[in-house]
Amino acid sequence: MGFNKENVLIVDDDVNILELIHRHLQSFNYHTYKAVSVKEALVILKDSRIDLLITDLKMPDVDGLQLVKYVSEHYPKLPKLVVTGYPSVDDAMSVIKSGALDYLVKPFTKEELKQAVLKSFKGNSPGKVGTSGQSSTKNNNVDAYGELIGRSEAIKKVTDIIDRVKDNKATVLINGESGTGKELVARSVHYMGKFSRAPFVAVNCGAIPESLLEAELFGYAKGAFTGANENRNGFFQAADKGTLFLDEIGNASLSVQSKLLRALQEKEVVKVGSQKIEKIDIRIIAATNSNLYSLVQKKMFREDLYYRLTVVEINVPPLRERKEDIPLLVDKFLLKYGVEYKDRLVTIAPEAMELLERYPWPGNIRELENVIQRAVIMCDKRIEIDNLPDNLKYKIDFPEDNLLPLREVEKKYILKVLVATDNNKSKAAEILQIDRKTLRQKIQ
Repeated sequence: MGFNKENVLIVDDDVNILELIHRHLQSFNYHTYKAVSVKEALVILKDSRIDLLITDLKMPDVDGLQLVKYVSEHYPKLPKLVVTGYPSVDDAMSVIKSGALDYLVKPFTKEELKQAVLKSFKGNSPGKVGTSGQSSTKNNNVDAYGELIGRSEAIKKVTDIIDRVKDNKATVLINGESGTGKELVARSVHYMGKFSRAPFVAVNCGAIPESLLEAELFGYAKGAFTGANENRNGFFQAADKGTLFLDEIGNASLSVQSKLLRALQEKEVVKVGSQKIEKIDIRIIAATNSNLYSLVQKKMFREDLYYRLTVVEINVPPLRERKEDIPLLVDKFLLKYGVEYKDRLVTIAPEAMELLERYPWPGNIRELENVIQRAVIMCDKRIEIDNLPDNLKYKIDFPEDNLLPLREVEKKYILKVLVATDNNKSKAAEILQIDRKTLRQKIQ
């Protein structure tokens, strides 16, 4: 391949090495960005188009391996080249498993760097990785699929369906509790497939007032209502040739549902206040945390639209049904907020992780992320149990056994409280709302 001013991000805490690689790459006619830490690198990745990442492996606080893992999850089509002065077989295996395409050992010559860069770009070929910023094939060596993270059977069922629908424009309905990541599933359907270069437009139907939703979706003509001073396209027009994601679809009024049905059936929309028909080429992905069929039975949702939306259904599992994925999600959030708040990698104590795995997570992934975000702020270098909120530490399920003597129920419950508080009798007495003397008597 020729040199076409690709953008290369170089990350190294050694400013001399950073400058050396920068000069070499400039002589090869690449444009470079430089970062002396992972935190700086993440800012550049967020704000700039980067075509290749070159990172040192051994760096203080957050190391290059963590950066490679993060980039593999969030920019899976971005080729990655790791540079290190401390080579080992274990490091090499870790780097390759994390998603890097090559591994360059210091000291290296200018020609060795050139060949490694060319090899990294060559590895970025159709069918392996591409140029749109998202992976186009499923990589079984990592625990991520697009923006989804997990290795559980429950999440594999989701990704298997995504694999079947990502390259066509079949309408998809995503079901799942609040906080399970329904929009991430929708984004994976779009960005993992062949339409990934087209627009992805997300609309929360529950966040837009009913009186405005129709105009926001389909656009409006000048003079259609007070304040409509010009013709304006809606979300349907903005997503043409791509994907329109309609979250909380159950909140749409019957009037809007009628127009949605027409758009799905006829592939056309009409702006509010206009008679002109506009053709659209679009994939609809809808999502709901309510039972749409129940709304159909109550005449609150159109039955014909329901069947149009459910060509393919994806049921996103709650976090309590995929607890083996919790450590992977925690690692992701530790890296994200450790870099953001502490400028380094934050770890978590095994007993704190065990507590996270036991908790039922009624708020799902959103609740888990909020807990980790708070814990990173409250901890020093490692999240301990004390850094976690009390509702996690002392969440105790009431005994489910039926028809037991009251004395037996009380005994089981007291034992559960003692286990949950790590045998802290003062805390147990506080939860049971009895004094410590009474608790001692009951234990005896």
